[in-house]
Amino acid sequence: MIEDDGNAERRRLAEADSGERPWRGWGPYLSERAWGTVREDYSAHGTAWDYFPHDQARSRAYRWNEDGMAGICDDRQTFCFALALWNGKDPILKERMFGLGGDLGNHGEDVKDYWWYMDSTPTHSWMKWRYHYPQQAFPYDDLVAENCRRGRDEPEYELVDTGIFDEDRYWAVEVDYAKAGPTDVCMRITIQNMGPEPASLHVLPTLWFRNTWAWGLPGRDYMPEIRAKDNGLLAEHRLLGRLALTGDGAPRPLFCNNDTNGDRIWGKPGREFPKDGINDHILHGKDTVNPDLVGTKAALHYLVSVPAGGTHEIRLRLNLNAPGAKDLAPADLRTDFDTTMSRRSAEADEYFGALVPPTATPEEAMIVRQGVAGLMWGKQFFHFDVARWLEGDPVSEPPPDSRRHGRNSHWWHMNSCDVLSMPDPWEYPWYAAWDLAFHCVAIARVDPGFAKDQLLLLLREWYMHPNGQIPAYEWAFGDVNPPVHAWAALRVFAIDGSKDFDFLARVLHKLLLNFTWWVNRKDAEGNNVFEGGFLGLDNVGPFDRSAALPVGGRLEQSDGTAWMAMYALNMLDMSLTLAVHDRVYEDIAAKFLEHFAYIADAAYEFGLWDEEEAFFYDVLRTADGQRIPLKVRSVVGLLPLTATTIISSSTLRRLPDVAARLRWFLTNKPEYGDVVGAKKSRGGQQLRLLSMVGPDQLIRILQRMLDEEEFLSPYGLRTLSRAHKDEPFTVHVGEADYTVGYEPGESTSGLFGGNSNWRGPIWFPVNYILIEAVRRFSEFFGDDLQVEYPAGSGKMATLAAVADDLSRRLVNLFRNDDSGRRPVFGDVPLFQNDPGWHDLLLYYEYFHGDTGAGLGAAHQTGWTALVIDLILNLHAPPHPRPADY
Repeated sequence: MIEDDGNAERRRLAEADSGERPWRGWGPYLSERAWGTVREDYSAHGTAWDYFPHDQARSRAYRWNEDGMAGICDDRQTFCFALALWNGKDPILKERMFGLGGDLGNHGEDVKDYWWYMDSTPTHSWMKWRYHYPQQAFPYDDLVAENCRRGRDEPEYELVDTGIFDEDRYWAVEVDYAKAGPTDVCMRITIQNMGPEPASLHVLPTLWFRNTWAWGLPGRDYMPEIRAKDNGLLAEHRLLGRLALTGDGAPRPLFCNNDTNGDRIWGKPGREFPKDGINDHILHGKDTVNPDLVGTKAALHYLVSVPAGGTHEIRLRLNLNAPGAKDLAPADLRTDFDTTMSRRSAEADEYFGALVPPTATPEEAMIVRQGVAGLMWGKQFFHFDVARWLEGDPVSEPPPDSRRHGRNSHWWHMNSCDVLSMPDPWEYPWYAAWDLAFHCVAIARVDPGFAKDQLLLLLREWYMHPNGQIPAYEWAFGDVNPPVHAWAALRVFAIDGSKDFDFLARVLHKLLLNFTWWVNRKDAEGNNVFEGGFLGLDNVGPFDRSAALPVGGRLEQSDGTAWMAMYALNMLDMSLTLAVHDRVYEDIAAKFLEHFAYIADAAYEFGLWDEEEAFFYDVLRTADGQRIPLKVRSVVGLLPLTATTIISSSTLRRLPDVAARLRWFLTNKPEYGDVVGAKKSRGGQQLRLLSMVGPDQLIRILQRMLDEEEFLSPYGLRTLSRAHKDEPFTVHVGEADYTVGYEPGESTSGLFGGNSNWRGPIWFPVNYILIEAVRRFSEFFGDDLQVEYPAGSGKMATLAAVADDLSRRLVNLFRNDDSGRRPVFGDVPLFQNDPGWHDLLLYYEYFHGDTGAGLGAAHQTGWTALVIDLILNLHAPPHPRPADY
């Protein structure tokens, strides 16, 4: 728990955690994209991108949530606020970010706008957002046509490639938010004309209510309303209360309704002044806004003219009175506004100044702060009642029959209406279970309460399937993500001070169900070798691991088995930690100790370990009993390193039942001594290593992992050995050849939409857990074990030094090198050379295995925000593992 140390933001967190004041109640929970999502897809064949494309987003009411730019809303998304812009030349208002769906991008979905999450405290008391808006017409058609023309062997065609930012002809738009109270927000919009000539810009701060009235549900036909008042808007909602948006100057209020334009979308009449009314009025002068100045969507219209290099500021304030309260006092946009803005900005500086150690460089502090901002802006309202979605709404056409047997049809129990941490608010505007686990490790550095709530949420009965499976993500809740929930819970528990035993117990109880699901569903032969499916590694193998095999049989997976061995050890660590305070957990600890041993040993017994090549491989076992090792040297073969923990003699003395069971197990089943038997004395204690990888295997695997011609890149660990560049792996199965070659950048494979590539690039999540594994081995071996690093260099290093250097390589993706280049920006001159762009960081989904250039989803600060933890760990004082762990 965060204690009051005089820091204002920490006090707000304490108030939010205790329920004293709802500081998290309003936040940046409005997604960057709601169109093209599964929730909005009512098609017969699950073609989400086609069913609700970007072109319809301005005109068609969303069923489940909303989207917008620089947006905020309450935690139930009753109201929404966002920014709309028009440069006078675009064919539509810029109300949301544009990008290509998976069917149009030559490497899957890809957003084309440029925006950044610059700052955010964990309670969102201070936030900053930035967007670069071209002054020329946004090249929508050119972006679509060129990306459709390009093949998978060519790079994506990006907005910067069109030349539209030449001569700095763009607007730099920043929005600052400062909370005067939980429901009182000061907003400052700063518009800077970066171009060489004077220019004008339409700015439309927009307030609306999420449409909850149009679906024909009993008792839910109530329509709130927004009206004009003075120089602002007054919104009334019977549950929320009275909401006022006040703007400075003399903006023109414009009103329409957050309802579908039935004539444009379906050729049918609909509600008057529909959702796109403001768009059509501004662009075409149509009579599509309500002259009575009332509606469920409204904007304050500013037309600003700014000289070359000049700036213009717009001030706004949004505040709420609860139902039954007296009229709102006039909003102060001067003295109190200035005080709130300056105070919250200073408090944010104070908060991050305390978070980042003084030994960190200013550049590292910037990486941490923008990374935290991305995490905080990535919190999104997620609403999805699957049973209602499957059945359809009373006033809608019945869903096609295929829906009852198609996507997510077995997840009818799910009913989400929560704020969740999303991987990327545009490309992945839905939670993903294993992504979220990694997010929580980084989030725990700033808001452990929220991190713990997130981990518990996915284990609640309205998320977890009754059979014990954790939902993967909305595209297919039944897909199988790696079981990292227990690992994340342990990390969050430790970051939070190792004191919240109630949290750990709640997680453990639910994960007992999930572990049982894994054993029952993903161990077909009951031999402790697991067939988990694609396990988040998408196209790492020669064929789609989540689909049916090209021949009869099953795929026995080294990563699936390693994940489960790691899972068993995580459950062991959890139960040991709890057993020190409650002896009832000793039985659970003994169970997982033995289960780990069975899983770890099975990897060797059933041939996942290749002794000659010193590597773990997947094995295809055909229906006729043939065994085909899939000798792809990928992260699949490195993951067994993660199944490692240490038990101290101090712990065993405090838990005599566990100690007795361990002695019995090793006496009566000595064949498992290799995975639970290694011992070492240090500091007056005996340490016992439980590991899927013994000392000999460890050294041999590290020789490959730390080889610059294989896995070791200047910027971290590649997901596939670079040796496959010249020697691709090919297997002939079912009268066809399947090949895996080294692809350090964007994928040339169409598996999983073509936008996920585990055949060479650098990914933060597996790098992070492998670094953590190396540190655990270091805790056991200390300086007694040194390895050649890099392999073949003749230089020896301790495992602790190796872990530190791997961490620095990942951090170096974002740092300036000796020539002033940031590897993350690749070879884009604008990003590398222009001061207006160079310090604006994007936390990409993955990174080129050789150059470090950012690739994939551009705002995946979720798991890439693990860079925060790496930086903080590098600057943390040495802290030995607790003796009673």
